[in-house]
Amino acid sequence: MISFFKNFINLPITLQRLLSIGVIVFGSLMMSAQAATVSVSNYPLFLLSQAVTEGAPAAKQLLQAGEVGHHGSISPGDIKAIQDSKFVVWFGEPLENNLATTLNSAPNAIALFKFKAFNRYPLRDVKGKPIAGTLDPHIWLDPENAKAITRALAVIHSHANPQYKKLYHANAQKFAERMNRAVAAGNKNSPKQALPYWAYHDAYQYMEDSAKLQLIGSLSTDHHLAPKASQLRWLNEQRPTKQMCLVSPSLPAKGLLAKLQPVKSTVQAEDMSNSKDFVSGWQAMAQQIRQCIG
Repeated sequence: MISFFKNFINLPITLQRLLSIGVIVFGSLMMSAQAATVSVSNYPLFLLSQAVTEGAPAAKQLLQAGEVGHHGSISPGDIKAIQDSKFVVWFGEPLENNLATTLNSAPNAIALFKFKAFNRYPLRDVKGKPIAGTLDPHIWLDPENAKAITRALAVIHSHANPQYKKLYHANAQKFAERMNRAVAAGNKNSPKQALPYWAYHDAYQYMEDSAKLQLIGSLSTDHHLAPKASQLRWLNEQRPTKQMCLVSPSLPAKGLLAKLQPVKSTVQAEDMSNSKDFVSGWQAMAQQIRQCIG
């Protein structure tokens, strides 16, 4: 970790303060006029970075789409890219422990989780109850967090490549406006009460306030783990509507759906790996979940 970041990660600073002290934090670095490389860890962070760097050189993406969590690995070429990058931005070990060995000790790495700058929620158990002392790491799905992340990326990209500073900050502002319009459009004709849904595993919590959704329960703590029969019974007993919607990162098995009938399902990857643009991808995800709930 860059030494000056060590002086700040334990302070209860807001992103606004991070932005205001950005010049001081990075002021000791000599920036080249040639475009320096900024690397980002995973696909949702890359989409947010793309929004900031539109019209300028893009960041390098380390993990491929679908490798947002503990899965996936980095190659020797990726390690060299990390070493050659001015900055490497990642969420942090709670989400990306597959990168922790390399990035926890990298002098140019910036872990976003170490800043008290975003809305955060604890993990929830399969019955939707918060688990004390935990962090749900899917913070990018909260539109306010997405806007805050792009503002942070604008600061980081600006200090790597100051010749594009005005562009980066203008792009971050444009992203915020687009995100606001997407949320407003989605809620224009939505009901006052939050819509109930099931999740295969609880990955969509950060969308719930803005998309007016309510988790009733999850099938499993991990989409790689099969649900227990007792949990399926509990879900069937607790269903608030006759037909429920199951949101899953991959297509659920027909035999599993048969045990939850009547049920509809919608496949939604929490890393937005089917999207080429963050705002339109988030908007489509919210719309498809609401249509599934119907």
